[in-house]
Amino acid sequence: MTIATESAIRALPKLEMHIHLEGTFDPALVQQLADARGVALPRPLDDLYDLSDISAFLRTLDWVCSLVASAEEARLVAENFGRRCQQQGIVYTEVIINPTHWAALPYSELLPALAETFDAVETTYGVDVRLLPSILRQQSAAEAEALVRWMGESGIARIAGLSVDGNETAAGPTGERFARAYAMARELGFGVTAHAGESAGPDGVRDALDLLGVSRIDHGVRAIEEPTLTRRLVDEDITLNVCLRSNCSILYPTLEAHPFPRLLEAGVKMTLNTDDPVVLKTDLSEELAWIAGHFGFSLEDIAGFQHHAVDSAFCDSATKQALRERIDAALAG
Repeated sequence: MTIATESAIRALPKLEMHIHLEGTFDPALVQQLADARGVALPRPLDDLYDLSDISAFLRTLDWVCSLVASAEEARLVAENFGRRCQQQGIVYTEVIINPTHWAALPYSELLPALAETFDAVETTYGVDVRLLPSILRQQSAAEAEALVRWMGESGIARIAGLSVDGNETAAGPTGERFARAYAMARELGFGVTAHAGESAGPDGVRDALDLLGVSRIDHGVRAIEEPTLTRRLVDEDITLNVCLRSNCSILYPTLEAHPFPRLLEAGVKMTLNTDDPVVLKTDLSEELAWIAGHFGFSLEDIAGFQHHAVDSAFCDSATKQALRERIDAALAG
């Protein structure tokens, strides 16, 4: 078996299912936006993000996104994201946007501007970008439900689902608080996912399943700490959107310590993603090549993870079939 090379991986049509728009600002774009606001960088661009402290990291994301003060600037961010995806061979992605980070622009202006630009991105770059508005764990039930109501009323076809993110440990259990918002989202036909089982343990994964009714989980890797919960993920066909480099920057000391191989052996479906690629100084092709080299994955193995992504995507069956055909045609090529 031949281990997949980065060049072969880059040429393979790929999906990314766990990526935050807030973590994709190229350094030049951050500098451009800061210059437009007339504000100084808090730290040099190369050291802007501190991953040793998740609260400090989230505050930095707040600062970066607060530089976006108009729909025009939001379009710059969206165009930058589309170009990055095209360069990596990403053909479909569901990008997470947490409106609380974007203090200078209400989501009623932010999300339409992003969606409009992503229409153009699909034409220009061939990348189908869907939006996952995300609740911050510290928000109230009323704020979460207001967001979901707006999602339903907006008529924006690119809004594919609902997410929740933020610091699990600092916020504590939030499943009961957001259960109604998630029920509303499901009733409106949106897909639902949640960040769980990263900074907090298996209880977060269980709450996401029992209280939020998710069909997939972002991270979720600490489910491995409870064999019965791991088996439940398999039995209920729940996909984990994992981010190995991100986890190894915050949660596990090395890739060898990550439970990914044990989850794989247990039969848990997973997709491979970057989380915050600019923050981690990577992209999806680099991430997949790193993983392939470590675990000895072939290009067919990497394509298998892409098929898991298709299966769990919040899009229609025709789009899924077209994505499957693109992946298989590239492999056969």
